[in-house]
Amino acid sequence: MAQAEAPLILVADDDRSTRDSLVTALELEGYRAVAVPDGAMALEEVAARRPDAVVLDIGMPEVDGLSVCRRMRSRQDRTPVLILTARSEISERISGLDAGADDYLGKPFSLDELLARLRALLRRTRYEEPSGALVVGDLRLDETARRVWRGQREVELTKTEFDLLQLLMRNAGVVLAQGSIYEQIWGYDFGPDSKNLAVYIGYLRRKLGDDGAPQLIRTVRGVGYSLRAP
Repeated sequence: MAQAEAPLILVADDDRSTRDSLVTALELEGYRAVAVPDGAMALEEVAARRPDAVVLDIGMPEVDGLSVCRRMRSRQDRTPVLILTARSEISERISGLDAGADDYLGKPFSLDELLARLRALLRRTRYEEPSGALVVGDLRLDETARRVWRGQREVELTKTEFDLLQLLMRNAGVVLAQGSIYEQIWGYDFGPDSKNLAVYIGYLRRKLGDDGAPQLIRTVRGVGYSLRAP
């Protein structure tokens, strides 16, 4: 049996030393890697090479990382995107998630953490979803088609948002600890001080319309989150 080809990772960053070090590290980990210095070239490479994941710097000249991500999603391209940002403001990281990124990492970053997040994104991409639908109240999730509806309204979710909602719905009524959610969704527990999960929960609530409809996702202080019908 022929051995499966190693995943291809596209790195887009205008800093040459960052590009070179990431390509070297990725290749040492067994990945194939290609690097580009700007957003325009990143879009060309995504269309031409169809990478398995993209590591995308926000602060690039010409076409920035957020614009690259938005254009990919507008083309219905669901390639996992890990955003890199040197900006510490939470608003900048939220902008990356809102543009359709699956995860973000602040600079300077730990190479081990970047590799762990990439592994988690690739695992979720390769995971073959079981057929069937999950229903909680007026919320319905089609695991095969990876589509979600709240009542009659279809809800557009990023890959990470979908995976998080799927986990909560599969465990409807159960309080899932924050560390458990990190392990199952990101493959890595980032600790009690991480805000990553809270950001995604906030985006899910907004997209599901929890502000204008009975709330589905509940916060259990000091423990984690639970999804149940109102």
